[in-house]
Amino acid sequence: MPSFVHKPIAWGKFHNCPPDTYFLLLDFLSLGDEMVDPPIFCARLAELHLTSQSPTGMFGFSITTCHGPNEQNVEWNSNWCIYFTRLLTQFFDREVAINGPWAAYERAFEQLISHSVPRILNPLQSAGRQLKPSLIHGDLWEGNAGMNNVSGEPVVFDAAAMYAHNEFELGMWRREIVRFGKTYIEEYLRNYPPSEPQEQWDDRNRLYSVKYNLAHAIALPWSATEVRELVFQDVLYLAEKYPPAGTNASLGKLA
Repeated sequence: MPSFVHKPIAWGKFHNCPPDTYFLLLDFLSLGDEMVDPPIFCARLAELHLTSQSPTGMFGFSITTCHGPNEQNVEWNSNWCIYFTRLLTQFFDREVAINGPWAAYERAFEQLISHSVPRILNPLQSAGRQLKPSLIHGDLWEGNAGMNNVSGEPVVFDAAAMYAHNEFELGMWRREIVRFGKTYIEEYLRNYPPSEPQEQWDDRNRLYSVKYNLAHAIALPWSATEVRELVFQDVLYLAEKYPPAGTNASLGKLA
Protein backbone atom coordinates (compact mmCIF):
# COMPACT_ATOMS: atom_id res chain seq x y z
CA MET A 1 0.00 0.00 0.00
CA PRO A 2 2.60 2.57 -1.12
CA SER A 3 0.12 5.47 -1.35
CA PHE A 4 -0.88 5.08 2.31
CA VAL A 5 2.60 6.02 3.60
CA HIS A 6 5.31 8.32 2.27
CA LYS A 7 8.43 6.78 0.82
CA PRO A 8 11.70 6.76 2.82
CA ILE A 9 14.61 8.07 0.75
CA ALA A 10 17.59 7.71 3.07
CA TRP A 11 18.39 6.95 6.70
CA GLY A 12 21.41 6.31 8.87
CA LYS A 13 23.71 7.51 11.63
CA PHE A 14 25.77 10.69 11.65
CA HIS A 15 29.54 10.23 11.86
CA ASN A 16 31.41 11.80 14.78
CA CYS A 17 28.30 13.30 16.35
CA PRO A 18 28.08 12.47 20.05
CA PRO A 19 25.67 11.60 21.46
CA ASP A 20 24.56 9.09 18.83
CA THR A 21 22.40 10.94 16.30
CA TYR A 22 20.40 9.49 13.44
CA PHE A 23 18.59 10.87 10.40
CA LEU A 24 15.59 9.90 8.28
CA LEU A 25 14.77 11.56 4.96
CA LEU A 26 11.28 11.04 3.51
CA ASP A 27 9.27 12.21 0.53
CA PHE A 28 7.70 15.62 1.14
CA LEU A 29 3.95 15.50 1.67
CA SER A 30 1.68 18.44 0.97
CA LEU A 31 -1.17 17.93 3.42
CA GLY A 32 -4.56 19.56 3.74
CA ASP A 33 -5.96 20.93 6.98
CA GLU A 34 -9.11 18.81 6.94
CA MET A 35 -9.67 15.57 8.82
CA VAL A 36 -9.28 12.40 6.79
CA ASP A 37 -12.55 11.14 5.29
CA PRO A 38 -13.90 8.37 7.58
CA PRO A 39 -15.12 5.89 4.91
CA ILE A 40 -12.02 6.18 2.73
CA PHE A 41 -9.52 6.32 5.57
CA CYS A 42 -11.02 3.45 7.56
CA ALA A 43 -11.31 1.28 4.47
CA ARG A 44 -7.61 1.81 3.74
CA LEU A 45 -6.63 1.11 7.33
CA ALA A 46 -8.71 -2.07 7.42
CA GLU A 47 -7.12 -3.13 4.12
CA LEU A 48 -3.67 -2.73 5.70
CA HIS A 49 -4.71 -4.82 8.68
CA LEU A 50 -6.37 -7.49 6.57
CA THR A 51 -3.68 -7.93 3.92
CA SER A 52 -0.46 -7.47 5.89
CA GLN A 53 1.45 -10.64 6.74
CA SER A 54 3.79 -11.05 9.69
CA PRO A 55 7.13 -12.41 8.40
CA THR A 56 7.28 -14.82 11.33
CA GLY A 57 3.57 -15.48 11.74
CA MET A 58 3.89 -13.99 15.24
CA PHE A 59 3.21 -10.73 17.05
CA GLY A 60 6.09 -8.26 17.26
CA PHE A 61 8.50 -6.55 14.90
CA SER A 62 11.94 -7.17 13.44
CA ILE A 63 13.53 -4.08 15.00
CA THR A 64 12.80 -2.04 18.12
CA THR A 65 10.15 0.60 17.47
CA CYS A 66 9.24 3.64 19.53
CA HIS A 67 5.93 5.11 20.67
CA GLY A 68 6.88 8.75 20.99
CA PRO A 69 10.15 8.79 22.95
CA ASN A 70 9.53 5.32 24.39
CA GLU A 71 11.09 2.15 23.08
CA GLN A 72 8.65 -0.73 22.78
CA ASN A 73 9.40 -4.35 23.59
CA VAL A 74 8.41 -5.93 20.27
CA GLU A 75 10.16 -9.27 20.67
CA TRP A 76 8.30 -11.91 18.66
CA ASN A 77 5.70 -14.03 20.45
CA SER A 78 2.92 -16.23 19.09
CA ASN A 79 0.66 -15.65 22.11
CA TRP A 80 -1.09 -12.28 21.94
CA CYS A 81 -1.99 -12.25 25.65
CA ILE A 82 1.64 -12.78 26.64
CA TYR A 83 2.87 -10.23 24.12
CA PHE A 84 0.41 -7.51 25.15
CA THR A 85 0.90 -8.16 28.86
CA ARG A 86 4.64 -7.66 28.45
CA LEU A 87 4.15 -4.46 26.45
CA LEU A 88 1.58 -2.98 28.83
CA THR A 89 3.70 -3.80 31.88
CA GLN A 90 6.72 -2.16 30.26
CA PHE A 91 4.79 1.09 29.81
CA PHE A 92 3.17 0.96 33.25
CA ASP A 93 6.51 0.43 35.02
CA ARG A 94 8.02 3.32 33.08
CA GLU A 95 5.08 5.58 33.89
CA VAL A 96 5.38 4.87 37.63
CA ALA A 97 9.14 5.43 37.49
CA ILE A 98 8.58 8.85 35.91
CA ASN A 99 5.46 10.08 37.71
CA GLY A 100 5.89 8.42 41.08
CA PRO A 101 4.37 5.58 43.12
CA TRP A 102 0.66 5.30 43.88
CA ALA A 103 -0.19 2.25 45.94
CA ALA A 104 -3.84 1.79 44.94
CA TYR A 105 -3.01 2.36 41.27
CA GLU A 106 -0.26 -0.25 41.39
CA ARG A 107 -2.42 -2.80 43.25
CA ALA A 108 -5.20 -2.45 40.71
CA PHE A 109 -2.77 -2.83 37.83
CA GLU A 110 -1.26 -5.96 39.39
CA GLN A 111 -4.71 -7.56 39.55
CA LEU A 112 -5.45 -6.45 35.99
CA ILE A 113 -2.31 -8.14 34.68
CA SER A 114 -2.58 -11.27 36.81
CA HIS A 115 -6.27 -12.04 36.41
CA SER A 116 -8.19 -9.71 34.11
CA VAL A 117 -5.97 -9.54 31.02
CA PRO A 118 -5.88 -13.34 30.56
CA ARG A 119 -9.68 -13.51 30.81
CA ILE A 120 -10.04 -10.73 28.22
CA LEU A 121 -7.36 -11.76 25.72
CA ASN A 122 -6.92 -15.53 25.98
CA PRO A 123 -10.35 -16.20 24.44
CA LEU A 124 -9.06 -14.68 21.18
CA GLN A 125 -6.80 -17.72 20.74
CA SER A 126 -8.84 -20.44 22.42
CA ALA A 127 -11.70 -22.76 21.43
CA GLY A 128 -10.10 -23.20 18.02
CA ARG A 129 -9.91 -19.46 17.27
CA GLN A 130 -6.97 -18.09 15.27
CA LEU A 131 -5.77 -14.50 15.69
CA LYS A 132 -4.00 -12.87 12.75
CA PRO A 133 -1.01 -10.60 13.51
CA SER A 134 -1.71 -7.42 11.54
CA LEU A 135 0.68 -4.60 10.76
CA ILE A 136 -0.58 -1.62 12.76
CA HIS A 137 0.49 2.01 12.85
CA GLY A 138 0.58 1.98 16.65
CA ASP A 139 0.17 5.73 17.29
CA LEU A 140 -2.72 6.63 15.02
CA TRP A 141 -4.41 9.88 15.91
CA GLU A 142 -5.39 12.82 13.71
CA GLY A 143 -1.93 14.41 14.08
CA ASN A 144 -0.33 11.38 12.41
CA ALA A 145 -2.66 11.22 9.40
CA GLY A 146 -3.74 13.61 6.68
CA MET A 147 -5.08 14.09 3.18
CA ASN A 148 -2.44 14.22 0.45
CA ASN A 149 -3.12 17.37 -1.57
CA VAL A 150 -1.54 15.85 -4.67
CA SER A 151 -3.21 12.43 -4.74
CA GLY A 152 -6.34 13.29 -2.77
CA GLU A 153 -5.82 10.12 -0.73
CA PRO A 154 -5.29 9.66 3.01
CA VAL A 155 -1.76 9.06 4.28
CA VAL A 156 -0.28 8.10 7.65
CA PHE A 157 3.13 8.80 9.17
CA ASP A 158 5.15 8.80 12.41
CA ALA A 159 4.29 5.19 13.21
CA ALA A 160 5.03 3.02 16.25
CA ALA A 161 4.70 -0.08 14.11
CA MET A 162 4.32 -3.70 15.11
CA TYR A 163 2.37 -6.79 14.11
CA ALA A 164 -0.48 -6.96 16.61
CA HIS A 165 -4.16 -7.68 17.07
CA ASN A 166 -5.78 -5.26 14.64
CA GLU A 167 -8.16 -3.99 17.35
CA PHE A 168 -5.17 -2.68 19.32
CA GLU A 169 -5.00 0.17 16.77
CA LEU A 170 -8.43 1.39 17.83
CA GLY A 171 -7.52 1.69 21.51
CA MET A 172 -6.15 5.15 20.66
CA TRP A 173 -9.53 6.19 19.27
CA ARG A 174 -11.33 5.56 22.57
CA ARG A 175 -9.49 8.50 24.14
CA GLU A 176 -11.65 11.64 24.36
CA ILE A 177 -8.87 13.97 23.24
CA VAL A 178 -8.47 12.05 19.96
CA ARG A 179 -10.80 13.17 17.16
CA PHE A 180 -10.92 9.71 15.56
CA GLY A 181 -13.96 8.87 17.65
CA LYS A 182 -17.17 6.89 17.34
CA THR A 183 -17.74 7.69 13.65
CA TYR A 184 -14.32 6.35 12.69
CA ILE A 185 -14.65 3.26 14.89
CA GLU A 186 -18.03 2.39 13.39
CA GLU A 187 -16.70 2.91 9.87
CA TYR A 188 -13.67 0.73 10.57
CA LEU A 189 -15.82 -2.07 11.97
CA ARG A 190 -17.89 -2.09 8.78
CA ASN A 191 -14.70 -3.08 6.97
CA TYR A 192 -13.19 -5.32 9.64
CA PRO A 193 -15.74 -6.69 12.15
CA PRO A 194 -14.76 -7.37 15.78
CA SER A 195 -12.85 -10.53 16.61
CA GLU A 196 -14.61 -13.34 18.43
CA PRO A 197 -15.81 -13.30 21.10
CA GLN A 198 -17.51 -10.14 19.85
CA GLU A 199 -19.22 -9.52 23.19
CA GLN A 200 -15.81 -8.65 24.68
CA TRP A 201 -14.98 -6.07 22.01
CA ASP A 202 -15.62 -3.04 24.22
CA ASP A 203 -13.62 -4.49 27.11
CA ARG A 204 -10.69 -5.18 24.77
CA ASN A 205 -10.95 -1.63 23.42
CA ARG A 206 -10.90 -0.22 26.96
CA LEU A 207 -7.89 -2.40 27.81
CA TYR A 208 -5.99 -1.39 24.69
CA SER A 209 -6.65 2.31 25.40
CA VAL A 210 -4.75 1.98 28.69
CA LYS A 211 -1.46 1.56 26.83
CA TYR A 212 -2.01 4.76 24.85
CA ASN A 213 -2.91 6.73 27.96
CA LEU A 214 0.21 5.45 29.72
CA ALA A 215 2.32 6.57 26.77
CA HIS A 216 0.73 10.02 27.03
CA ALA A 217 1.48 10.28 30.76
CA ILE A 218 5.10 9.27 30.13
CA ALA A 219 5.67 11.70 27.28
CA LEU A 220 3.83 14.63 28.94
CA PRO A 221 4.36 14.37 32.71
CA TRP A 222 2.61 17.70 33.29
CA SER A 223 -0.63 15.98 32.25
CA ALA A 224 -0.01 12.87 34.36
CA THR A 225 -2.44 13.65 37.20
CA GLU A 226 -5.45 13.75 34.89
CA VAL A 227 -4.32 10.94 32.58
CA ARG A 228 -3.39 8.65 35.47
CA GLU A 229 -6.90 9.02 36.87
CA LEU A 230 -8.31 7.91 33.52
CA VAL A 231 -6.01 4.90 33.52
CA PHE A 232 -6.91 4.09 37.12
CA GLN A 233 -10.66 4.16 36.44
CA ASP A 234 -10.31 1.90 33.38
CA VAL A 235 -8.08 -0.51 35.26
CA LEU A 236 -10.51 -0.61 38.20
CA TYR A 237 -13.45 -1.23 35.89
CA LEU A 238 -11.76 -4.19 34.19
CA ALA A 239 -10.30 -5.56 37.42
CA GLU A 240 -13.76 -5.56 39.00
CA LYS A 241 -15.46 -7.08 35.96
CA TYR A 242 -12.79 -9.81 35.63
CA PRO A 243 -11.67 -10.56 39.21
CA PRO A 244 -9.66 -13.58 40.34
CA ALA A 245 -11.62 -16.81 40.06
CA GLY A 246 -13.88 -17.39 43.06
CA THR A 247 -13.67 -13.81 44.31
CA ASN A 248 -15.67 -10.64 43.91
CA ALA A 249 -13.15 -7.82 43.99
CA SER A 250 -14.84 -4.49 44.58
CA LEU A 251 -13.70 -1.06 43.60
CA GLY A 252 -13.42 -0.17 47.25
CA LYS A 253 -11.09 -3.01 48.05
CA LEU A 254 -8.76 -2.17 45.18
CA ALA A 255 -8.86 1.59 45.67
